[in-house]
Amino acid sequence: MLKGKTALITGASRGIGKAIAIELAKNNANVVINYYNGGEEPQKVVEEAKKYSVESIAVKADVSNFDEVKQMAEAIEKKFGKIDILVNNAGIVKDRTLKNMTVDDWNAVINTNLNSIFYVTKSILPLINEGGRIISISSIVGQYGNFGQCNYAASKAGIVGFTKSLAKELGKKKITVNAVAPGSVKTSITKDIPLIRKKLMNYMIALKEEAEPEDVANVVAFLASEKARYITGAVINVDGGLSF
Repeated sequence: MLKGKTALITGASRGIGKAIAIELAKNNANVVINYYNGGEEPQKVVEEAKKYSVESIAVKADVSNFDEVKQMAEAIEKKFGKIDILVNNAGIVKDRTLKNMTVDDWNAVINTNLNSIFYVTKSILPLINEGGRIISISSIVGQYGNFGQCNYAASKAGIVGFTKSLAKELGKKKITVNAVAPGSVKTSITKDIPLIRKKLMNYMIALKEEAEPEDVANVVAFLASEKARYITGAVINVDGGLSF
C-alpha cells in the first residue's frame, strides 16, 4: 500500500511509535526510527522492519531540541532525499496536580509533546512533496482533560490546533495533516497504573478493554495511504468508546 514511500516516526523505539513503524514497514514503506533513549531497542525495531524487505535506519535526536532535529533532517535527506510520511509520536508524561506541578514538570512535557511538533514538522516539511502525509499523535485527554494532567492535556490539545491550522496551509499542496487521539493504550506509560484504577477505566470504555498499540498503528497506516487522500484536518479518536 505504501511501496516507494519513506516515513519518519518520532519516538519509535517502543510502544505506539514502534507499532506504527512496523505497520508502515508491513505496508512496504521505508521507515526512519527516531529515538532519544532506548539502548538496543531502536536497532531491534530497525531489524524487525527490515524483515519486510524495506530500508530502515535509526536516528538519535532529542525532538525537544531544535538543533538536534535539524541535524536529523539533514541525515534523512542525505540517506533518502525525501520524506513522504511524517508521524509525530514522541511524548512523555509527568503527572501531578497543578498545586504540586513544578515549572520543570510543565516545561518538560510542553517541550517534548508540543514544541517538538513544531521543530520536527518545520524541519521535515521541505522534504515532503505533493501528496505527503503528516500525522500527529494527540490524546483524548487533550479534548476532555484528566485529573493531574494539566501539562499533558495542554500539550495534546495544542496538537489538535496545530493540525487543523497546518491542514489549511498545506491543502493546496495536497499534503494532508491529521491527528490520532488514543484513549488508554497498553504501553510502558500505562503498565504501572494500579489494578483497581485500570478496572474502573475499563468499565468506562464501551469495548471494556484497553487498546493495543497496533490499534493506533492501523489507523495511522490508513491515514498514510492513498485511501485517505481526502481526509485532512481530522482528529480520529481511537479510544474504544471511552470519550462518549
